[in-house]
Amino acid sequence: MNPRFAVIVLCFSSIGWGLTWLPIKGINQLGLSTPHLILIAFSAAALALLPWVVKQRQRWISELPLMLALAALGGFANVAFQTAIAEGHVIRVMILFYMLPIWSAIGGRIFLKEKIDYRRAIALCLCIGGAFFILEVWHFSFEQFTWVDLLALGSGMGLAASNILFRFTASIPIASKISFMSIGCIVLIGLSLPFLPVETYTDLQQLDVKAIPYAMAYGLVWLLLITFGSQWAVTQIEASRSAVILVLELVAAVISVVLLTSSELALNELFGSLMVLTAALLEGTRSNAEKERSST
Repeated sequence: MNPRFAVIVLCFSSIGWGLTWLPIKGINQLGLSTPHLILIAFSAAALALLPWVVKQRQRWISELPLMLALAALGGFANVAFQTAIAEGHVIRVMILFYMLPIWSAIGGRIFLKEKIDYRRAIALCLCIGGAFFILEVWHFSFEQFTWVDLLALGSGMGLAASNILFRFTASIPIASKISFMSIGCIVLIGLSLPFLPVETYTDLQQLDVKAIPYAMAYGLVWLLLITFGSQWAVTQIEASRSAVILVLELVAAVISVVLLTSSELALNELFGSLMVLTAALLEGTRSNAEKERSST
């Protein structure tokens, strides 16, 4: 398989992830609360994948402990990310989520023995520096750090860990792994619903009848496509390399928020986005020979 094709797939999937705020906030405006939106979307995805999970059970049953770990980590990453996007400021959430390259580079080095060469180190510095510029860390205070920020940061850690588990379970079909991640989301949301404040529940009197089918379509089409694309791609390229390419999600989010909400892009946001894009291009244009050297 040509690794450049995997890079292209990952780039398009990352852009799709960066635009997830559009259906999430759109469906929220129809009266469906975030927990119920997540529950419906991932239930639809899990049910769609159920026939493949049953058919492929002989492929994953021997790796059940790893699959359960993937369900827990992937489920947490998705629930935390979707909740943070729905409840917080999109650009801020994306920035905190994209501490991801740090966790992926460290995890890839420790667990997968991936080398952090000079080119990758530069890309990581550009990526993290770009995020810092957008966040304006020189004005940042921990007093401003909210539960939404914590979810955004935690979702990046969870995704980095689940991406590494995807590589450890390379012999297991992607459909089964994505299904387990979806089931992890369902279980986590199901367990948390009784403890959530009353105001987080859907008001049936205010609910638009189109909200539930839209939530199902979001899970069946949007989420499945970008999840399959990104998770397939991360099994084809190194964890630290994929983490840097995934920051295109941040660029897509920033640009879409500016264009669709009539927001103005500040100089620091523009400069930070360009740094992130440069980091993605550095990794995406790596040659096969460089790829092989970075794995040794």
